[in-house]
Amino acid sequence: MTLLKVENLSSGYSSRPVIKGLNFSVDKGEFIGIIGPNGAGKSTLIKTISRAMRPSAGHVYYDAKDIYKISLNESARSIAVVPQDTLIIFEFLVKDIVMMGRFPHIKRFKRETEADFKAVARCLDLTNTGGLAKRLINELSAGERQRVIIAKALAQEPGLLILDEPTSHLDISHQIEIFDLLKRLTKEEGLTIICVLHDLNLAAEYCDRLILMNEGLIREQGAPKEVLTYEIIEEIYKTVVVVGENPVSKKPYIFLVPKGEK
Repeated sequence: MTLLKVENLSSGYSSRPVIKGLNFSVDKGEFIGIIGPNGAGKSTLIKTISRAMRPSAGHVYYDAKDIYKISLNESARSIAVVPQDTLIIFEFLVKDIVMMGRFPHIKRFKRETEADFKAVARCLDLTNTGGLAKRLINELSAGERQRVIIAKALAQEPGLLILDEPTSHLDISHQIEIFDLLKRLTKEEGLTIICVLHDLNLAAEYCDRLILMNEGLIREQGAPKEVLTYEIIEEIYKTVVVVGENPVSKKPYIFLVPKGEK
C-alpha cells in the first residue's frame, strides 16, 4: 500500500531551485534511506515533504491526500520529523518533552487526558527511555537525548517518521542503538520511515530501499545491492571505493580507498 507519493516535485530558495522534478513513492512500513553527497538536495526534499517548505511545482500526497490541502493538525498527526539538530534551551523534564508530541491530539484550551499520559508512557517504553522520564533533558548524553526526541515524535502517533541524519553526532554504539530502534519500529509498529544518511554502510544495513540524489535529481533508487555498486558510488561521490559484503548480514559494505593506495 502506497503511503507517500511524490510527483514532479521541485523546490528551493527564492529564485534558486534545489530539487527538480522528483518522482517516487513509499509503501507503508518501508524504511527508506535518502543518500547523496553534500548539496544534493536531501534536506530540501524532506523539508518539502514535511511542509517546512512549499514546493515551487509538483505535489506530495500522504495517504492519497495533498499534504498542503490538509490542516496543520492533521499533518502533524500524520508526519513527524526528527531534525538533525534539536536545540532545547530550557530545562524540561524528559516526560514533558515527550508530552509536547501530544499537542496535535489535545483540544484547544483542554488539558492532557489519561489517553495522552498512556501514549507518552508507551513512547518512553518503545524507546527505552522510561527510566529517564524525571530527568532534565539537558542532563542526558547525546544518545539518550536522541532517543527522547524520537519518543516525542512517536507521541504524535504518525504514520510516517522523517529523520535528518539522526546519528551524525553519535558514536558507533549509539548509532547502532538508534538504527536498531528505528528498524524495530518498522517491523513491530508498522511505522514508515524516511531517513537522510551520509553513512552508506548504515544505509545498506538498515534500509529496505535507497534513493540516491545528486545535483537536485534522483540518480538511482532501489534495494541497497542495486544502488551501492562501486561504479555508481565512484561516479556520484568522485572517490574510489571497494564494495564488498558484510559476512553476517550479506548486505553491501563499502571500503574507502585512500588516494595514496590506488
